[in-house]
Amino acid sequence: MNRFFFIITAWLIVQNSYAQNNNPSLVWRSDNGNGTYKNPVINADYSDPDAVRVGNDFYMISSSFAHAPGLPILHSKDLVNWQLTGYALENNVPVQHFKTVQHGGGVWAPSIRYHKGEFYIFYPDPDFGIYYTKSKLITGPWSTPHLVEAGKGLIDPCPFWDDNGKAYLAYALAGSRAGVKSILLLKEMHPAATHTIGKSVLVYDGHILDPTIEGPKVYKRNGYYYLFAPAGGVSTGWQLVLRSKNIWGPYERKNVMHQGSTTVNGPHQGAWVNTPSGEDWFLHFQDKDAYGRVVHLQPMKWIDNWPVIGIDKTGSGTGEPVMVYKKPNLPVSSITTPPDTDEFNSLHPGLQWQWQANPQPHWAFNYNGALRLFSALQPDTVRNLWDAPYLFMQKLVADKYTVTTKLNFYPTLTGEKTGLIVFGTDYAYVAIEKKEDGNYIQFAQCKKADKGTAEILTSGEKISGTEIYFRVSITEGAFCSFSYSTDNVNFKNIGTQLKAMPGRWVGAKVGLFSNRKTVTNNAGYTDVDWFRATP
Repeated sequence: MNRFFFIITAWLIVQNSYAQNNNPSLVWRSDNGNGTYKNPVINADYSDPDAVRVGNDFYMISSSFAHAPGLPILHSKDLVNWQLTGYALENNVPVQHFKTVQHGGGVWAPSIRYHKGEFYIFYPDPDFGIYYTKSKLITGPWSTPHLVEAGKGLIDPCPFWDDNGKAYLAYALAGSRAGVKSILLLKEMHPAATHTIGKSVLVYDGHILDPTIEGPKVYKRNGYYYLFAPAGGVSTGWQLVLRSKNIWGPYERKNVMHQGSTTVNGPHQGAWVNTPSGEDWFLHFQDKDAYGRVVHLQPMKWIDNWPVIGIDKTGSGTGEPVMVYKKPNLPVSSITTPPDTDEFNSLHPGLQWQWQANPQPHWAFNYNGALRLFSALQPDTVRNLWDAPYLFMQKLVADKYTVTTKLNFYPTLTGEKTGLIVFGTDYAYVAIEKKEDGNYIQFAQCKKADKGTAEILTSGEKISGTEIYFRVSITEGAFCSFSYSTDNVNFKNIGTQLKAMPGRWVGAKVGLFSNRKTVTNNAGYTDVDWFRATP
């Protein structure tokens, strides 16, 4: 290791400590404070979670698709209280390709493993192939993504290093790219993970019993090789486990968790972890439509060398999810959550923020206790914001809550606009726009934005000062109502209620934007003083 490595590592640690909101969320906490927890442990769109324990620490990653930065990394001491600590990808690769919005592309279901003193994250891009990035420290720096297996439609990779030193790569296929799905494949891999070896082997075909099987995770226990894999579809499926004494199969199958009598639809796709004291737990997602794929924690036990996940009420060996349960037998941890509020008082924005595509370096800066958001050019040919890369957003974090933000608007050109947006295939925003005779409040709603439909605009009153407060109130069912104020006391409702919709493979998001219609060498800007999530 050289001096440069330590400088970069130290810088990333400092950056993370500045950006991380150390105050737990006011709108969702899983830890009940009495030795129990409630599901979901993270009520936000961290889809396709995978996790690993290293010593006394648990690390979890999730899909990030084309959002940047990508591959979020979360840390926990007790599997209930999670903190967002950083990202493994500053930009998606190929970098130029992802400078434009690529809905549904980018990082699909990844895997994280710790092997010979290094963290490995394997992730698929369904349009390019299977990559890995690695680091000796979870805080980075992470290596430049290395393409292990090129190919269109290769998804959900998981590496496995066997006791004899051999390495393998399990993965699935995306029907949207490959034209084939519902199968699990296995291939030998060079132990250094530089490339695969030989031909792929079909180890399980789920077409008859387990359609849409995908997301394999490889483990070994008591002489058995296990493939944990979700089947049945994102919102309706179950958790399947396959086992064999030979890694190449044949594999026996067992449904080890399903929805059963619960309200948790499609409980599957996740990670088995154990604790230092020998407890077993399983992290998985539940698809909640506009709220995205939220993360649940289930107790797990082994019976006759089969895992049982959740609570088996019938004695069949198939469990059901729990909603409230005793916390893992781990040291007491302080209550922590991924951040949702940002005062913008640090050197960088909070870690919860992501762009819709690889960003331009001049779009936003923390400056003098505010987020300075410069207006980005929106071409006249664009009918709506569906393909706008400069949307600066975060995940929805609770079923019902309120977001309020304080802004100061400093435009230089007619047509410059800044606003608070709830974004998905349908979206709406409240904004302030500079017109020839002054600045005006504006509301917009766009239905089926992904189909290229135009926004429906509603003009509001003229605002004389620079200071404005925007608010969106989100109620059960993801119904969103917008309002604005000039004093943060008296809020005026504007526009029609939005029923938030998910994006492509992701939940709806809430955040900020600033744009303009004119080419210039001196764009205006907005200073965002704060962005707060409250009950």
